[in-house]
Amino acid sequence: MTRMQCRSLRAVSVGAVAGAVLAGAVVPAEAAAGPCVSAQHPKVAAALGKRITAALAGRAGVESVAVYDRERGLTCAVSGTRRYDAASVVKVTILGAVLRRAQDAERNVTVNEARLARAMITRSDNDAASALWRSVGRTRMASFLKRAGMTRTVLGEGRYWGLTQITAADQLKLLKLLTADNAVLQPKYRTYALKLMNQVVPEQRWGTPAGKPPGTTWHVKDGWLPRYGRYWRVHSVGAFTGPRQDYGIVVLTRDTPTMAYGVATIERVSRAVHRSLNPDARYATTETVPPIIPWEQSDGSVPPHV
Repeated sequence: MTRMQCRSLRAVSVGAVAGAVLAGAVVPAEAAAGPCVSAQHPKVAAALGKRITAALAGRAGVESVAVYDRERGLTCAVSGTRRYDAASVVKVTILGAVLRRAQDAERNVTVNEARLARAMITRSDNDAASALWRSVGRTRMASFLKRAGMTRTVLGEGRYWGLTQITAADQLKLLKLLTADNAVLQPKYRTYALKLMNQVVPEQRWGTPAGKPPGTTWHVKDGWLPRYGRYWRVHSVGAFTGPRQDYGIVVLTRDTPTMAYGVATIERVSRAVHRSLNPDARYATTETVPPIIPWEQSDGSVPPHV
């Protein structure tokens, strides 16, 4: 490698490098500094990177973004390794561990597991999440994280699963596990998880699905948690599938002034992604947050006094 190539590689942004690592791609020396990379579609990646940057410009608080598009070999990362209190998005990880336990035992989920999993994902039921967290246990949870390659995720202490520390990069790895063949979860378990994420109640479908084109199937989980009554963590993770579509969006935020502000930030980014990855969808919807949302009320993943 020449000295000039070395200098060019060092000039690539942290976001672009992280995105390339997520995709397992090599960042070319001539890659433009930006949050998105794609060896096959560099122009699409550059345009999406600019739109994500514009969507985040001037926003209060702290944000991380991760995106993949399997068709284009494209990934994006903005502060992909920064840690956040997970709030309710960790429930997808809990579900993954439950499904891996069933897979290891070569069985389907039990009636009780199915009941709790449905409540946990579709209604974000915290009692159900706590029951499954206890049932799976820390050892199996840690084993699932290791198998999934979610090396920067740190489990919450004791019963506080909502304080699990997550990163956008690790959450993107989880979404990719759910949407493609892999050694961690067999097809029937992945299908089960995605089906639940597609049945989330209407008031919890905000965030990453905003602005998706018609004909695209969404799979989403959101989290919304104020720490000490006012420091909001607002997150949304979503996988999107359809004809020639297989992409995922993760947006994590913290210290936003309100829950509504955090949702707006997430949806600005999500619209930018959907628009860039579906350029021919001139009829793209202008979906926004559902009319019924528990505005400024915690998802209850962590007690108010903690």
